[in-house]
Amino acid sequence: MSDPLFWIACLGAYLLGGIPFGLLVARARGRDPRRQGSGNIGATNVGRVAGRVAGALTLLLDAAKGLASVWIAGVFVPGTAAASGAAAAAVLGHVFSPYTRFRGGKGVATAAGAFAALSPGASVVAFLVFLLLAAGSRTVSLGSIGAAVALPAASVWLAPGGGRFAAALICGLLIVVRHRDNIRRLLAGTESRFGSVPR
Repeated sequence: MSDPLFWIACLGAYLLGGIPFGLLVARARGRDPRRQGSGNIGATNVGRVAGRVAGALTLLLDAAKGLASVWIAGVFVPGTAAASGAAAAAVLGHVFSPYTRFRGGKGVATAAGAFAALSPGASVVAFLVFLLLAAGSRTVSLGSIGAAVALPAASVWLAPGGGRFAAALICGLLIVVRHRDNIRRLLAGTESRFGSVPR
């Protein structure tokens, strides 16, 4: 991709996606999620260490920055290539935040917001998979991993072309890799469930 606007859109999405809303929200409550609970700055851990309202606000803000990244790219750059690149860049920014020494969250909420704008159908499929697995297992991590796997598969079916599958694949793989410790605990049967003390 040689269009400079494409790279500008991706850079902007990376910087927007990197804003550590979970850390900012938790700090406003006098907490640091990096030093409590699972050590993650995502909505689940923020909710554990700073309360459900803080967790819900983090979820909304993380999703909003993903959605905004894709929307802004789509407004200023015609076609879906820049919007797809922006979706992947926003999630990369969240996971490797330039504002926190490239240590961020797991990217689930940001990816959800990005694909709600980029590929609503695939986003709905991934969300339904998340709900089914999370409710059935009582573990957020299993739902997140299942949604990450479902997203590129649904993109092939519902939103082929335009780089959307590539963005979904990148985001899905990144989310799964970021959940590697959760996968080990799931296999060992020690993963935290709803209402339990995080390990």
